[in-house]
Amino acid sequence: MNRQAVRGILYFLIFFCVGLSAVAVYNHKPSSSKPIAGQEQIVVSGTISKVAAQVSPSVVGITNLSSDGDVFNQRKVETTGSGVIIDNQGHIVSNNHVVKNAQRLIVTLADGTEKEAKIIGTDPRTDLALIKIKVERKVTPVQFGDSDKLIVGEEVVAIGNPLGLRFARSVTAGIISGLNRLLTTEEGFTFRLIQTDAAINPGNSGGALVNLQGQLVGINTVKIAAEGFEGMGFSIPSNQVKIVIEDIKKHGRVLRPLMGIKIIGEISGDEARYFNLPVSSGVVIEPAAGGPAAKAGIKRYDIVSSLDGVKIETASQLQDLIFNKKIGQVVKLQLVRLPHTQVGQIEVKTIKVKLNK
Repeated sequence: MNRQAVRGILYFLIFFCVGLSAVAVYNHKPSSSKPIAGQEQIVVSGTISKVAAQVSPSVVGITNLSSDGDVFNQRKVETTGSGVIIDNQGHIVSNNHVVKNAQRLIVTLADGTEKEAKIIGTDPRTDLALIKIKVERKVTPVQFGDSDKLIVGEEVVAIGNPLGLRFARSVTAGIISGLNRLLTTEEGFTFRLIQTDAAINPGNSGGALVNLQGQLVGINTVKIAAEGFEGMGFSIPSNQVKIVIEDIKKHGRVLRPLMGIKIIGEISGDEARYFNLPVSSGVVIEPAAGGPAAKAGIKRYDIVSSLDGVKIETASQLQDLIFNKKIGQVVKLQLVRLPHTQVGQIEVKTIKVKLNK
């Protein structure tokens, strides 16, 4: 190869490299303040880890020790759940079904310390229980949030002990899927609950549902585990928890106003039209013997159509209205009374009932 050919190749290589450098400089753009893809997720994850670190010391494991069977064939039964420390005196809130029928309750703290607990009081209607441990060292109570300020779509974190203490203080994250969800238990109690898609599994009952400020907004209680349902967990609102716990602390139980009635059924608009009733909806009731309703003159199969001027459409609505009154308060019911014979007339009555405890 002659000298002129070599020089040509060298010039080509030099100009090629210079061209590449110019292209690289031209295409280079200074970094923008706008977050790159995935950065927002990293920020959220960081927030969740901070919330978990803040709240986890307040979440405890609860072991319920009981026995089953008759005198001659008894066996020990051990179930587990979760609880949340709510003050420096060692009070812990959990679910009623977590502590039900317990002969002994063992609380496992975040550092692994085990303490025997005693039941202060329970409230089956809200599935809440208050227990207490003896505090020898400082504990970390949770900070309460305002569950009335929750909005659908808000991010929340669930902390508890799914599948027992082997997975103690497991953390799952999700959103508020719904508010004021009504669920009725096998015992006939109606719950007004927070719905979340944060994973809630067996053993999470009694655990904490917190917002991204680390504040308690709910106590985990129910998970639908039927086929076809996914991501449906439920929590008792923290504002309801506070009311129940304060009553249990003061009285050992929850004091609620009672009318002394049993719900028999509900009357829909279609049924009201079919039977030509003078109301469009109502709840069929039966008075308890000797109770306030019976003393006021309410009879079996009376239909409650309104309470203090509020139209009644469902049994849960009637229960809520009564429970929101005060013990000793007088309420005014509008009733429809059906005739006992075919020739009788439908009566519309107004009856006043003094609520008892």
